[in-house]
Amino acid sequence: MSEQHQGGPAGDAPIWALGLMSGTSMDGVDAALLLSDGHTVAATGPALTLPYPEDLRARLRAAVSAAAAAEVDAGEIAAVERLITEHHAAAVAGLLAEAGPEHAGAEPAVIGFHGHTLWHRPAEGRTRQIGDGALLARLTGRPVVDDFRSADMAAGGQGAPLAPLYHAARLRGADIPYPVCILNIGGVANVTWIGGNGVKSATGVDDILAFDTGPGSALIDDWVAARTGQPYDADGALAAAAKADRSVLRRLLDDPYFKVKPPKSLDRAAFDVSPLSALGTAAGAATLTAFSAEAVARALDFLPAKPAAWLATGGGRHNPTLMGAIGDAVGMSVKPVEAIGWNGDSVEAEAFAFLAVRSLRQLPLSVPNTTGVARPITGGRLHCPAGTEAR
Repeated sequence: MSEQHQGGPAGDAPIWALGLMSGTSMDGVDAALLLSDGHTVAATGPALTLPYPEDLRARLRAAVSAAAAAEVDAGEIAAVERLITEHHAAAVAGLLAEAGPEHAGAEPAVIGFHGHTLWHRPAEGRTRQIGDGALLARLTGRPVVDDFRSADMAAGGQGAPLAPLYHAARLRGADIPYPVCILNIGGVANVTWIGGNGVKSATGVDDILAFDTGPGSALIDDWVAARTGQPYDADGALAAAAKADRSVLRRLLDDPYFKVKPPKSLDRAAFDVSPLSALGTAAGAATLTAFSAEAVARALDFLPAKPAAWLATGGGRHNPTLMGAIGDAVGMSVKPVEAIGWNGDSVEAEAFAFLAVRSLRQLPLSVPNTTGVARPITGGRLHCPAGTEAR
């Protein structure tokens, strides 16, 4: 399926965009600069991560947990939304301050603002991200595109994953064997399968399949935080110190999600972890690590052809125990995206910069093989610095 480049407010030339991402790990805000015309990636720029202060992270965690339990305090949600929006504005300021003279011309014409997901219920056609795009536009003095998921879900899509078109655009011309899988290991893991470099359209939508594979790091992080007070299993050391409980693992993998054909996507809280309740701290970490790895392996059942290469992005790629387990599960080495010159800590932020440009130019943000939407569809909502809606 070919795409139509309809043009848009920013014309046709490449423009600098700044992307922002607050992932399900809730560790902070990733910010990255990207030069793109909405079809191709002309250049990537500097990136940074601005960690959440511990008190804000605790409030955000509490808000996500309350939302999952349908116990939402509207006043607290509004307060957290403002705080994380201000934190995103600080990330923008920090990135632009650090860009330096070599990137003096990289003034972003638009900001892509994902916000933070409170809950995601694709089976109900509903999703909720917090983050005030109008406020961010006022704080930064720049146009902001947010609300990337709503149009897709209104048209019957899953609303996720949204990075695959960026993965395909970024891979064009890369000297790697195909088919290739880009595995994003965030709180939830998702895979983008790309069949070849000789694709028909600039974003590779003709030869692409993407979906959430299952848990990434979120369940491991939550388990470790609850048992030790530490935010994550540093270097996978806890998991490496024990063996997975195979009986519990079988129960976890018996979840019907793994038999559902793509398109499919998940909420962070989609899986019942009560079977782990009797396990020790290390055994639980080992079992959840194996669960994430085996969930990735289950994705192989749905791919059009066996991948010739796996490349990992997202925070989970820093966990050598998890990376090794995934490699064992899929039967081949999984390399970090740094192997092909990417910055794996900024890929998701770059993706929302790319999608912001595509939104400005009314290009599709999702296609049937990425979210299950009936037809390629654009989306996003533009906020101008004065607070007025341009679209």
